[in-house]
Amino acid sequence: MKKVLLSALILFSTASPFVMAGSKVSSDKSIVGQVETIKIHELGMDYKARIDTGAATTSINAYDIKVTGEDSNSDDMRDHLGGMVEFKTKNEDGKEATYKGKIIKVSKIRNAQGVERRYAVIMDLGWNGQHKAVAVNLRNRSKLDYKLLIGRNWLEGNYLVDVEKLDDDD
Repeated sequence: MKKVLLSALILFSTASPFVMAGSKVSSDKSIVGQVETIKIHELGMDYKARIDTGAATTSINAYDIKVTGEDSNSDDMRDHLGGMVEFKTKNEDGKEATYKGKIIKVSKIRNAQGVERRYAVIMDLGWNGQHKAVAVNLRNRSKLDYKLLIGRNWLEGNYLVDVEKLDDDD
């Protein structure tokens, strides 16, 4: 019996550092919940955002997307890199805005509907008094509950996700 208890104690004590190391919380990172209110400074609008660690890039509700400039008639979206894109967006409160920004990348996104290409622009996202400028891809999210999806590019380096944490507005 003593050998079984001793073996269990040794097994637990050697497994324990793995658990402890994996759960260590760094004091220099802020903790966000699975839903947060995020301000997009360029728009002066708040969005109820879904935090999604499975998404590489942040995504905003965008529609009436129009590319402007020299190569705006090209069918190859990559030709528009460095050009300007204008789109409309609406948050879940129905507040609408128009934004014009430089296309910084064209991403190939794989999702349940297949593969699609999306433009991305840089936007300044704020939470809890902090600002972070990140690439935000443009997608019509009008039929989705969350008009802003926060991806790993916003989270990395600054934030940890606590799925039990509720949004301050809830």
